[in-house]
Amino acid sequence: MAILKPEFYERDTVLVARELLGKIFVRKLKGEVLSGRIVEVEAYHQIGDEAAHSCRGRTGRNEVMFRRGGHLYVYFTYGMHFCMNAVTEGEGTGAAVLIRAIEPLKGIETMRRLRGTKIPDRDLTRGPARSCQAFGIAREENGLLLDGNVVGILDADPLPDARIGVSCRVGIKRSRELPWRFFDSESDWVSKGKPSA
Repeated sequence: MAILKPEFYERDTVLVARELLGKIFVRKLKGEVLSGRIVEVEAYHQIGDEAAHSCRGRTGRNEVMFRRGGHLYVYFTYGMHFCMNAVTEGEGTGAAVLIRAIEPLKGIETMRRLRGTKIPDRDLTRGPARSCQAFGIAREENGLLLDGNVVGILDADPLPDARIGVSCRVGIKRSRELPWRFFDSESDWVSKGKPSA
């Protein structure tokens, strides 16, 4: 499997979000490769989306979201959790796809250690904050290219349309009506978050 090129990300954000399902997120950490299948995502866009960090323009916090597609945008939320996104579209657009849940494939013992709890495997990465913790993603990874040197996303067969669930996004107060959450309807690793609308 090959690493997805920037051209994959430099397209319509909602389309990229949908097509990221089934792709393989990889992280190199202290000589080990951690990997997992992406099973849940949400799209965010500066235009027409008041829930996007970019909706009011570029700031120091969201600057990475305005870069060319193919960067990793990591942000800190609720004073305790990190969340990671794949930046999409062209330079200056302000769009990204939040990776909400991942099915672990390789490096599961390391993921358990990073999570620091004795929990079922499916809870290691079920949710955006859990995924970041399990893969060792924090502020230091913000702005990295998804080129496979440290983090990347490998191409894989697309999910059949019949398996792709669609809903409104989870845990937001604005632009709740947008159906921009996509998930693998047959995966046990999809988060339990309830759509906001």
